[in-house]
Amino acid sequence: MAGRPEKHLPLIRFTLLCLKMVISSKTAPEIPTIDQAYSKISNSITVEWTTVPGATSYLLTAEDGDTTIETTVANSPGTVTGLKAATLYQITIRSVSASGRSPASPPKQAKTVLAAPILEVSSPSPDSILVSWDAVYMAIGFSVSVMQANGLGRIWKENTTNTSLTFSSLDAGTLYTIKAYAWNANGIPGDDSTRNQRTSPRAPANIQVFFDSGALKASVSWTPSEGAFNYTVVAWSGSSQRSCSTALSSCSIGSLQCGTEYLISVSANNDAGCSKSSSAPTLKTVACAPGRVMIQEEPPGHLSVAWSNVELGDYYVAFVKSDDGLEVHCNTSLTQCNFLSECGFTYFISVFAYNKAGQSPLGDVFNYTTAPCCPSDISPVLVSSDRVEIAWSPVRGAELYETKAIAGYSVVACNDTAPACTLSALDCDTKYNVTVYSFSEVRGSNLSCSSHFITTAPCSPEIKNISKDAFSMINVHWRSTNEGATYTVTAQGKKGLFRCSSTGETCRMGGLPCGSVFSVTAVAETQAGKSLPSYSVPLETVPCCPAGLTAAQVTQSIINVSWTIGAVAQTYVTVLESYIGQSKCHTHQNHCLLGCIACGINYTVALKAISPTGLTADCAYQSYSSSVCCPLGVKLYRLGPNGIRIYWQASRGSANYSTDLYGSKGIFTCAPHTGLSFCDITNIPCGDVYTVMVSPVAETGLKLTFCPKKIYSVTCSGSTLGMVIYRGKRNDTVSPR
Repeated sequence: MAGRPEKHLPLIRFTLLCLKMVISSKTAPEIPTIDQAYSKISNSITVEWTTVPGATSYLLTAEDGDTTIETTVANSPGTVTGLKAATLYQITIRSVSASGRSPASPPKQAKTVLAAPILEVSSPSPDSILVSWDAVYMAIGFSVSVMQANGLGRIWKENTTNTSLTFSSLDAGTLYTIKAYAWNANGIPGDDSTRNQRTSPRAPANIQVFFDSGALKASVSWTPSEGAFNYTVVAWSGSSQRSCSTALSSCSIGSLQCGTEYLISVSANNDAGCSKSSSAPTLKTVACAPGRVMIQEEPPGHLSVAWSNVELGDYYVAFVKSDDGLEVHCNTSLTQCNFLSECGFTYFISVFAYNKAGQSPLGDVFNYTTAPCCPSDISPVLVSSDRVEIAWSPVRGAELYETKAIAGYSVVACNDTAPACTLSALDCDTKYNVTVYSFSEVRGSNLSCSSHFITTAPCSPEIKNISKDAFSMINVHWRSTNEGATYTVTAQGKKGLFRCSSTGETCRMGGLPCGSVFSVTAVAETQAGKSLPSYSVPLETVPCCPAGLTAAQVTQSIINVSWTIGAVAQTYVTVLESYIGQSKCHTHQNHCLLGCIACGINYTVALKAISPTGLTADCAYQSYSSSVCCPLGVKLYRLGPNGIRIYWQASRGSANYSTDLYGSKGIFTCAPHTGLSFCDITNIPCGDVYTVMVSPVAETGLKLTFCPKKIYSVTCSGSTLGMVIYRGKRNDTVSPR
């Protein structure tokens, strides 16, 4: 039994409870009497009673048949809480002391008041508040009052059997206190419910919109609304929406789209909500930059700029700025502008659209480089038969020059960065169509450059032969294919320069000095220039004729012909010719002896000078008469003591003679009369030996000295008339001079 004490615990507890009740009934205080019981709050009932001596507290009990709620209070009145609203309760009270508690007092009924409506408040408009609630149990009506939370102003109060009520004509943006309660069929009000509600603000007024076209930003300002905590600005279009919020009276909306029309709304906000949007002004942003810009230069010098139409664009301005800083523009409501352009420039082109909001944002900046300028001052620096050097001034925009020379199917080209070109390997005497094209990497070649015609210098003539005519003129013949050329033939040597000109294929040149060597060249000349000289052909003139040709008779049958040395001549040929024959001598000296000459005959003397190359100059032709033949049979006869007659036998033909006696005592001379064949010398001393020579006298009066001489002795004895003794003869001759 000791091991299982828990089996007897309930019995023990019951026994102790019974003992306590017996003791309590003997010592409990008096039963209190309830004076009144009433409910002012839906979850409690207040009880008033007369106090009982000795009671230290009171136990209040409320029963509704389902639940019992007890509350211990110290004094009257006391309140039982935790009750149900609008419920009928049986209220009893017991007094409690140290000795116990009294039995329950006689019950008293009391009903809790209606529960407070649970309010839902809002401000549907700036001047109204909507109050709504759910139905309250046992309520047949409701009372709602509204007043400013600060206690100022009037009070609005309304009774209704509905579950909602709207108060209007309120001040916008003002905090109001709302109080509401329900009442039952007995008109007893229930709990009240209190809520604070602010009316929504009015829409801001005096909205002003300022648009910054450069930043695509709108600044919106307004007059502040009463009771607004903050503001919301919305800019919206069909495709986009931008907004900003602020507690101030202005706000900026950025990142707006160009070419868009926005509706601007400003709403004021507080804890009641937001105001209706003010009357929405419209904002047209600047137009977007025009797109699809097309630039054409046709014809050259005329720049056409076209673009696509843009929304909200009232008109357009196209700016064209050249790389030298010069800028032009045009205003138009169309989508195209035309500008004058110059070659070799890079133009920077931008197009803006304009409306009342301002200028569109900067779109793409296009650059267009016109074709480089064409060289205009092309001038040939040098024109030869196979080469043309041309030069020109540098032109704007050209990075390279391409020069082409075209003649038929022949094309010669050169490319260079310098403003000059040498066209080589050209055909002589040919008309070329020469064009200089300027080139740039961006635009390519300017194919509109004009051409120039340049004719190369004539072809070099080819000397075919050189001849000499009967008048000692030099004839030069050549071959050439040039058209309209004038030819100049030049003979150049140590003794000078000689020329002749002709438009044909031959020319004559005279006056060239003898004994000279020349180099003969021919040059063709046209308006285009001069050809290269032809290959030179050597020309040697005949040797110079000697001066001072002299013929002297050495003997009766020998003539000595002498002359001075002529230039270049290497040998000479001397010819004496008469009807009876010819005598010739070929020598390299300056004289020649010609024999077998007949006396008393007229000869023709000719001299030819011959050069080392065999050129012959017919130098001299002159007549020469040989001397009369020496007389034969010369005899001396004594004429008195001092006189001698010299007699001879005259040769054929008529001639004059001269007789000379050479003795130790003098020389004695006599000249007979013409036609006589004797001559007398008087006063000649006798007794001497004389040398006697009878010589013919030439027409020039020259006495020939080559006739034979005879020696005679003239004695003084005997008669004065007799023979002179012949002593012998001498054949002395005069040496040639």
